[in-house]
Amino acid sequence: MNRINSIQTNTYRFFSRKSAGQWAGVIVAFLVTLSSCREILEPPPIDLLVDDLVLNEAADVEPVRLGLYNAFRGLGSPIVVAGAFTPDFIQHNGTFTVYNELGNKQITATNDAAATMWGAIYGTVYIANFIEERIGDVPGVTEAVRKQVLAEARFARGFANFIGAYTFGGIPEVTTTDVETNSTIPRASQTEILQSVLADYNAALTDLPTTYNNRINAKTFATKNAARAALARYYLYQQDWVQAEKFATEIIASNRQSLPESYADVIFQEYDDETILEVAYANNSSDDPGTSTFGLNNILVGRREVIPANTYVLTMLETNAGERSQTIVFNPQQQRGRDNGWSVAKYGSPDQANNNITIFRLAEQYLIRAEARARQGRIVGTNGAQADLNRLRTRAGAPVASFTTQENALMTIEKERVYELSFEGHRWYDLKRTGRLQTVMTAFSPNWDQKFQLWPIPQSEIQRNSALAGNQNPGY
Repeated sequence: MNRINSIQTNTYRFFSRKSAGQWAGVIVAFLVTLSSCREILEPPPIDLLVDDLVLNEAADVEPVRLGLYNAFRGLGSPIVVAGAFTPDFIQHNGTFTVYNELGNKQITATNDAAATMWGAIYGTVYIANFIEERIGDVPGVTEAVRKQVLAEARFARGFANFIGAYTFGGIPEVTTTDVETNSTIPRASQTEILQSVLADYNAALTDLPTTYNNRINAKTFATKNAARAALARYYLYQQDWVQAEKFATEIIASNRQSLPESYADVIFQEYDDETILEVAYANNSSDDPGTSTFGLNNILVGRREVIPANTYVLTMLETNAGERSQTIVFNPQQQRGRDNGWSVAKYGSPDQANNNITIFRLAEQYLIRAEARARQGRIVGTNGAQADLNRLRTRAGAPVASFTTQENALMTIEKERVYELSFEGHRWYDLKRTGRLQTVMTAFSPNWDQKFQLWPIPQSEIQRNSALAGNQNPGY
């Protein structure tokens, strides 16, 4: 939708004419403009004029920093859509083509979810690059502030590229804001992208703050534990079990986060004690993911474009799920035709206190450590996989797990990740990294094709960037 691209570019130009004191109001107005658009948003083109942002004096730093986090939060909904809608969690129940393709496993290169994900990745990368290029030359910025903001930029860029590498495979490695350079960047290999991710994460960990005095800031801005969580997930995907265990243990031992006594807090509260990092939305209809085409509450509850798959419902009603069955809710009045009456409860409407999207939380760290320990053959005992798993079972009021073999431990952990983390964007990526995607998905859908191991490079990007021509993912 070119109108939106125009709004974004013109808004950046508008920013350049504003004084620092006017930035906050402009940012709010910009968010309202974008979130109130009910059409599907086309992502910004690769030649987005990031140079129109302003970073000339110390007063400009905070507005640009907030702009980075605004871009970063654009990744929240696409990650959930990719991780939960591509695999076996949902079935299509509405009219939108984007969700029909995802629900019926007939994804195409023109799918708007893929285009939105791509745009969110590069919107984040571009602003991170802008900060990296300019922050060192801004007069009046203290060394402590410069280091922290640069660390935040590198964390956000690393996370965006990590998601890009595991969603699309090799993607363009964008390291500058130069328009001419960025207009024809070919795909780097997935390995090259992941090397840059690791470098960004390690650099970020050094200079990110431990925490913030403000509770909300501590959960919505990147901290050292957010970087450790990103590294724990990175090493889990890389099958480096020692490092995955190390970073997960550092988070758990820090006691910066704790598991709420009730799993209901995870579902129905924002900024709970367990959150390491979440992307936040104001409790009003103009700034909430539930009001847009890719808004989770709108998709899952309002329009009910997709509903929990019947097989997924049966899984969540198992005794071992315990309180985590509250992730879904049944309404018999909605049960008709192909509608099974079930909805996802994790993402509320604008006037509810559960409309944020979790990026990292403590339970994932217990699950990462449990899997890393199981992969190393440490199954039982205080430092075994079973102990970590039962920490979550106890919190959920579920029967304790009991297993003695590595095979049983790994299958139990896979199921536990469904109970604990479903609709937080993990399932598709989990099945891929464990080599289980083809087995699980061919049993789930007759339309499943091996090409869906990756999402397609958006056709609009191939048309826009000549260096991508003829380099689509296989099968699309």
